[in-house]
Amino acid sequence: MNHYHGELCLISCTSGKSFAKKLLRELNKKRDKKIHLLDTDEILFANTEIKTVLNESVRGRDVFVVQDIENHYDGRSVDENLRALYTVIGACRRCDANYITAVLPSYPYARQEKQWGREDITAARVAWELEGDLGADHIISIDLHNPAIQGFFRSAQIENLRGSYVLVPHIKTKIRNMGDTVVTPTDLGGAKRANYYAHSLNCFVAFTFKTRDYHKANTVENMELLGDIDNKDVYIVDDMIDTAGTFCKAATLAKSKGAKEVIGVTTFALLNNDALSKLQELHKEKILNKLICTDASYIPADILKENKWIEVVSVSQYFAEIINRLHNRQSIGELLN
Repeated sequence: MNHYHGELCLISCTSGKSFAKKLLRELNKKRDKKIHLLDTDEILFANTEIKTVLNESVRGRDVFVVQDIENHYDGRSVDENLRALYTVIGACRRCDANYITAVLPSYPYARQEKQWGREDITAARVAWELEGDLGADHIISIDLHNPAIQGFFRSAQIENLRGSYVLVPHIKTKIRNMGDTVVTPTDLGGAKRANYYAHSLNCFVAFTFKTRDYHKANTVENMELLGDIDNKDVYIVDDMIDTAGTFCKAATLAKSKGAKEVIGVTTFALLNNDALSKLQELHKEKILNKLICTDASYIPADILKENKWIEVVSVSQYFAEIINRLHNRQSIGELLN
């Protein structure tokens, strides 16, 4: 690691612009010398190739590159967003940046972290590419789908932040009676997360079990619930809601078991395919009362305006504090619990 302390510099890829602007505001609250988003041009060629041009110098600077890999609302795919990130990191390295940190709230290909058959472990391949010869020195992400992904990195450092750091305090302000509150995951894979939330909130925990057909994408066959949730407010916690199939089954099951209110809690509300319409239907049928998520993945303002039952808790201040401490070579241990 280069311990030379360079000037802090913030760069955003196109799809990460919304989150980067929030980060910038929070960072400047902590600094005497204000910074700005570095001027860049992200060029998309007719054949879909991507190039990023830096219009300001980064020589000798500590660069933080912000990208929202899962932001699909501008028509960009995960792969296009990932390639755009690589072009920024490569440009910074070639232009002699002192230290490069990739700020990726959502880690790309995080669900491709193990091998079930004849397939690649793509999460590992992304790690190798991110820390390659022209790669990043440091990665900041939040709620990795599997913490074991951290072991894929050999030279770059990676920080796995916790969505619960901002979600738990927010939920505490919503709970009316701890004795009538239950936390449950969407499956047993999330049992540790549910236990953590229940312990932090000092409430009860139940468990949902599902069987899945792994020959079909995003397909849950059956689901059962273990625990007493009758006449309780049930918080269903998960790291992400993608197509919402699993979550909707869990919410419907909880309501059928006598839940008084059902509240979803997730770090990443990806809302792909027809996920939003599924959730809207559950809310209309009074099965789902509320969805609490973070802005680690972008949701357009018009969607939030039309769906007041979706509450967004910002992680920008959390990320800004992490960035500020890392840049000043200060401990971040207390922020990772």
